[in-house]
Amino acid sequence: MFNAPKAFLFTFTPYGTQLHGDDRGSVDRFHNRFGHEFVPPSLEFQTMRRADLAEEPLLISPRMRGIIEDTILQHCDHRGWHHFASNIRTNHVHAVLSAAGEPDRMLADLKAYLTRDLRKGDAVGRRKRVWTVGGSTRYLFTDEAVSRACTYVYLAQGADLPRE
Repeated sequence: MFNAPKAFLFTFTPYGTQLHGDDRGSVDRFHNRFGHEFVPPSLEFQTMRRADLAEEPLLISPRMRGIIEDTILQHCDHRGWHHFASNIRTNHVHAVLSAAGEPDRMLADLKAYLTRDLRKGDAVGRRKRVWTVGGSTRYLFTDEAVSRACTYVYLAQGADLPRE
């Protein structure tokens, strides 16, 4: 019998803010398992990826943070998803969400709604790239795993950042 996850920890980044080869670590299809190594740091690889950028990286401003926080809650309410936790930083977003949906589709839908609302609020330009492709999805199978993810999202990200 399939043991369905209780929730998912989604992590995604604005365009160009975390490149493969970065010292903070990144994931790819070979390095995306819980407790396993990230893509190894490489200045050469990071420089190559930076040269591939079509435009400047996007950092999340206090104004954008307010729109993103509000949109996540509204989107969860609209879709009937349960929102456990979220934290919007300058260079990444964490959200612990629960739904019966396919997590890849959930993440794509969420990013699309966020982009729409950021554009509608004139926080990003009409043609500006907002998010990197994909994101990280951690499956959380137990109440303890959900609790640990929420603690990580709320308490391990540093001081709260301002929003407008």
